[in-house]
Amino acid sequence: MKQVTFSQQSLGVINRLPKTEQLDLVEKLSELSSVVLSAEQPDIGKFHWNGRIFYRIRLGSLRIYFEKDLDSLLCQFILPKNSLLDFLVRCNLPASEEAVIENHQSFWDYLESLRK
Repeated sequence: MKQVTFSQQSLGVINRLPKTEQLDLVEKLSELSSVVLSAEQPDIGKFHWNGRIFYRIRLGSLRIYFEKDLDSLLCQFILPKNSLLDFLVRCNLPASEEAVIENHQSFWDYLESLRK
């Protein structure tokens, strides 16, 4: 059993879940062992993001992103499946709305139109 800590974002999502789903989520995370995380598991994704190793598991309609420490797990993100933010995190793309908007040509066209 591992100790699980949660980021502010993940705590916000957990607090909105029904109690039974909260317990399922914490139970699933705390059951993960180093052996399970080091082996290739079909239901546990692993990828590098910003120089850190992240793991991804699915629980119903949620996608849970976490990091592993020696004896604990840090749950960084809990995102709805098939959401834009879930896609951005999995593809190592900028995850803030501002970064997405800035990379869209219509944003720059809009700024140019304000100058006229």
